[in-house]
Amino acid sequence: MSAGAPAVSTTQPMRAAGLMLASTLSFGIMAIAIRLASQSLHTFEVAFFRNLFGLMAVLPLLLSARRAELRTRQLPKYFVRCAIGMVSMLCGFWAIGHLPLAQAISLTYSTPIFVTIAAALFLHEQVRARRWAAVAAGFLGVLVIVRPGSTEFSVDSLAALAAAVLGGVISIQIKQLSRIDSANTIVLYTYAFWVPMSLIPALFVWQWPQGVAWVWIVAAGVFGTGGQVLWTHALKLGEVSALTPISFVQLPLVSVAGWLWFHETLDRYTVIGAAIILGSNAYIAHREALLARKKASAAATAGAAPGE
Repeated sequence: MSAGAPAVSTTQPMRAAGLMLASTLSFGIMAIAIRLASQSLHTFEVAFFRNLFGLMAVLPLLLSARRAELRTRQLPKYFVRCAIGMVSMLCGFWAIGHLPLAQAISLTYSTPIFVTIAAALFLHEQVRARRWAAVAAGFLGVLVIVRPGSTEFSVDSLAALAAAVLGGVISIQIKQLSRIDSANTIVLYTYAFWVPMSLIPALFVWQWPQGVAWVWIVAAGVFGTGGQVLWTHALKLGEVSALTPISFVQLPLVSVAGWLWFHETLDRYTVIGAAIILGSNAYIAHREALLARKKASAAATAGAAPGE
């Protein structure tokens, strides 16, 4: 038994890294598919079809879950969480459809900054000076990309930033829901609310997708859902601080796609701002993982029997 232990300890982090890389690539492909779909469809429709096909992709997992897992006593909380999530999704999709891909994705990486702030406000988590400094640095990176007051500033940039802010609130809500409900329950009710919620605005701009647009909206749903599932499993196997840098691979992927397919150039402000944001994220993830290990160690010490 002991001979096999090192193999497990070596394999698990590698598997987690592989899952995170697959998740990152999936989210990158989803962003590219959303951009392509947005060329012929309104953002509201793209969001609806992403949710519809996402639900279809995740149904086999949900159908295999135990019936007890799919019950909840938190329906009002799910409604609020999904309403906020819907606005965040629409803002994010709008940004992907109207901003250079690299700029839109760079701004979405600011979400952990707002998660830290939301955790301090709503969960009363203690955030010390080092993490606040990382948050401040992340804000600086956002300002470098958005450049308020310049000719490059646009409402589209604000949409991307709004998606990131609301994404931070959603992360806290999911954390609260997960104290009672399983991951399968959260996924089920999220999609159960998202599909009709996204259908309502889509009906006001409805036009049936034509030709290759079907490929892009199906890809957005399947790869978006696949990315979420892979990301969840990666975080179960590995540490956030080790896996977070892997997610940054999405940025060069979409940058190359933007250059090849949409003739977009990568300006220096986006590069500098993205580097600051990614560095801030990496430090926040490192500090959170370090604090989690300290708490786990303290709990283990407190729970040990006297004399052990």
